[in-house]
Amino acid sequence: MFTLKDIEMRTIFVINCTERHRCLRVSTGELLLEEENEDKKTTLTKFPFQKILALFIVGHITVTTPLIDKCKQYGVALVVLKTNLRPVFFWANSAEANYLLRKRQFELEPDDITIARILILNKIQNQIAILIRTRKRTDRITTAVSNCEAILDTLPDVSNYNQLMGLEGQAAKFFFSAYFQDYNWVARHPRTKCDELNITLDIGYTMLFNFVECFVRMFGFDLYVGVYHRLWFKRKSLVCDLIEPFRCIIDHATLLAFNRKQFSFNHFEKVKHEYRLKREYTSLYYNVFLNELVVHKSDVFQYIQKYYRCFMGRKSVTEYPYFNF
Repeated sequence: MFTLKDIEMRTIFVINCTERHRCLRVSTGELLLEEENEDKKTTLTKFPFQKILALFIVGHITVTTPLIDKCKQYGVALVVLKTNLRPVFFWANSAEANYLLRKRQFELEPDDITIARILILNKIQNQIAILIRTRKRTDRITTAVSNCEAILDTLPDVSNYNQLMGLEGQAAKFFFSAYFQDYNWVARHPRTKCDELNITLDIGYTMLFNFVECFVRMFGFDLYVGVYHRLWFKRKSLVCDLIEPFRCIIDHATLLAFNRKQFSFNHFEKVKHEYRLKREYTSLYYNVFLNELVVHKSDVFQYIQKYYRCFMGRKSVTEYPYFNF
């Protein structure tokens, strides 16, 4: 398994293949990124495998068998996404032999929400933190902070799964309406493409999901067995769980980018009643989010490493990790 030093010394590379077809191959022990121009190939850059933690590839790419073999040797994760940032392929040399961990996952009672409660509590704490960080003293901000703090006070006594879901939903409603009040916020509608702001958050959360999945796979977890999100066909419920405390990174980056005019509603177009990000702005959006996520790579690794140790050791929930934004 990776150590914290590995995470600090290695880098996540983002390769943009939205405009032209590119190729990744191995030459003299290094990773080469090549671009095809008519009848010839041009080498764009080289990467030493020892410096790579993960490769996020957006668009069309060709990979070779020696490349996958080298990635396996050095523990490099490969994440391939469509131009709309929807993941189509993930490969990592995960700790699949860790059967004791997976046994622990299936032994957890479905109605046990002790760990889930910690995840949601951490999520709401970070929502409050970034609401305060806006430095606005509007009635909406003040009310949202007050309401979220009241929900936090009730969480320790919650023992019902549906009640926990309800409180999380209430906190999200208070948070989003206040945090994005300057951008005509209506409601959170995941994956519906109903407005520009929801699409932007979907893009960011997708990047976050894939980013966190890279780390979760390193420890050999069964990605489909969560502690809050229930079993569902093809849903990686554990990854859905573990991104909850980190959603604030995307929320903060989104608001900051709109405030700085990096993001704009003009970057979107409406096609058949759905809003879509224009292709020429795709690289801008995923670079903003990935740059922000890479800053927190050590935080994410340490969080999941401690989560793994607590889960395997069946430790008290008071010892489980917190991410403080």
